[in-house]
Amino acid sequence: MSDESIASRIDRLVAEEKELREKEQEDREDEDSLAADRDRLRAVEVELDRCWDLLRQRRAKEEFNQDPDDAETRSAGTVENYKQ
Repeated sequence: MSDESIASRIDRLVAEEKELREKEQEDREDEDSLAADRDRLRAVEVELDRCWDLLRQRRAKEEFNQDPDDAETRSAGTVENYKQ
């Protein structure tokens, strides 16, 4: 996966995240729809974190003259549990 394809995926996910946040406001009276919106929003947020992580890995490898294609997508659990 290239940096450009990862960036394109990020753009699509950001657009979906925005749509879901707007939809969440519309569905606030319908508990089932609201729960579904929130579940999907959480999944999008996790996928965004994974994409950003992969892009950062690739850029770091490039910076240190390593093959960026050796970067691997990490699991959601790994990315979501980073210590800051």
